[in-house]
Amino acid sequence: MKKTRILSSASLLAALLAICGCNSLDLSPDNQLSSGTFWKTETHARQAIVGVYAMLRNDNICGEIYEEDAGGFIGTGYDRGFFNIVKGSYNSTTGHVTSKWSALYEGVARANSVIQNVSGMTDYLDQAVIDRYVGEAKFLRAYYYNMLLNYWGGVPIYDESCVVAEKFSEMMEPRSTAEQVRDFIISDLDAAIAVLPEQGEWTGADYGRATKGAAQALKGKVLLYAKDYSGAASAFQTVINSGKYSLYESYPKLFLPGGDASDEMVFAVQNIGGVGSDFGMPMCFYMGTRSTYGSCWDNFTASTRFVDSYENIDGTPFNWDDWFPGFNSDNKVKEEVFLLQNGTSYTNPERPAQVDKLLEMYTKRDPRMNWTIILPYTHYLGWASNQERDMEYIIPASGSGNESYGSIRVNNSWKIYLFRKFVPEGNMNGALNNRSHTPINFPLIRYADVLLMYAECLNETGQTSEAATYVNMVRARVGMPGVTATTKDEMFQAIKHEREVEMAGEGHSYMDYKRWGILEELNGVAELNLIGGSLYSHATASRDYLFPIPNAEIDKNPALTQNPGW
Repeated sequence: MKKTRILSSASLLAALLAICGCNSLDLSPDNQLSSGTFWKTETHARQAIVGVYAMLRNDNICGEIYEEDAGGFIGTGYDRGFFNIVKGSYNSTTGHVTSKWSALYEGVARANSVIQNVSGMTDYLDQAVIDRYVGEAKFLRAYYYNMLLNYWGGVPIYDESCVVAEKFSEMMEPRSTAEQVRDFIISDLDAAIAVLPEQGEWTGADYGRATKGAAQALKGKVLLYAKDYSGAASAFQTVINSGKYSLYESYPKLFLPGGDASDEMVFAVQNIGGVGSDFGMPMCFYMGTRSTYGSCWDNFTASTRFVDSYENIDGTPFNWDDWFPGFNSDNKVKEEVFLLQNGTSYTNPERPAQVDKLLEMYTKRDPRMNWTIILPYTHYLGWASNQERDMEYIIPASGSGNESYGSIRVNNSWKIYLFRKFVPEGNMNGALNNRSHTPINFPLIRYADVLLMYAECLNETGQTSEAATYVNMVRARVGMPGVTATTKDEMFQAIKHEREVEMAGEGHSYMDYKRWGILEELNGVAELNLIGGSLYSHATASRDYLFPIPNAEIDKNPALTQNPGW
């Protein structure tokens, strides 16, 4: 169970009421919150800032951001909003697009409300305390605006001078340029860096709030995406040289309670669970299977192309034909490797004849593969008949396993690699009470990410050998040998691969492909199941580097212009 919290049901409710219901009123009823009764104590300021943090868990912001790995190289799946993007079947009225825009601007509005009101609490709070709350709000506003920038390019800027309750009908700003939005974000981050505490200074119930290092790391990421490699490198170097962060000793435990609150987590969504404390993200629901607690849906799974990319443990490329000759070209060989010999039986499964060789192969690969993916004929602690049960991932010729017989049941009977990372085992010793609220902190920026982004900056500025040092720090944690890249392009490919296997399931792949300008490489690429069957094909084009501005927003604000191609 986690010992640190920044959310509670009472404070969240108060925060929502405070932010959404505080207008300038002459009267202050004693049965509701108003400007006459709120913004008087640090408790009020705290409740309000919690409401700004709470937006991170919104499904349309970071709550389901892991699914965006399907927009790059890593993931696949079905029946969720983001898969309309993957398949190219979306437009300016698609719910995933319109809801994301609305949610991000809601986050901005909440941040603005804190900046507006806490700045005026000089009769109640010391200036240093005011500055810290304003710094947190500016960090979060920068985070939300950076997401808006990455999805849409230039967008309207509404800062704390805009009081929504007074100017709602007048909020018709035109789009600022991408450069103007980026400058606004950097300005907010610089202001946050000046006042936020260092890593380790937030303790107890305050753990997880924004820090100086988080703001510096986000600044580096913003500059990296703008291809300002020198500026980004300087920001990342500050984080590295601070000595406040380190790689956690255990990769698999990093994504469990304990590791998820380690010094590797530069900034993470704080998730909790348990009876009466359901404030989490739905990793369990959409990454887990029917054999996971609560009977879940495995909407988001791992691409076979991605799993095949894990290197051999000696750092050489993996090749199926080295283990099972003919595998790469003959789907019948794939069937012999993966399918039960007795067809569909899960009551008495007869495993493939070469299952021992398959299991041996798994041990000869980058260990992150086993820690990240539930591989065929490996085991997972699932949930059946209201209790924990060991499950094996068998692959019948048709149908699926059955948790009542000790095998994983996959929705839609897909023959696909499943995620192990972020998927709860059992009920997490009672911490998991609701499949929609997984009590594992979800990393938005972690130290391994910073090291790899810094390596990318070094490589892009001609310091390829120095870049290898930071890539190899990440690889050394899991026992993988150092990279042997010598040219800039070889090092880029090494960094790209390392980002994929190190941060699978964390939602970075889509934005990585966009910022690298290689999104079109996915166009027409078929996602295949374990035995070579087609699931769907990607559809991407030049217009997909930016989402369409929601049509409803243009209807409300004629000053908005549409993105190219839409």
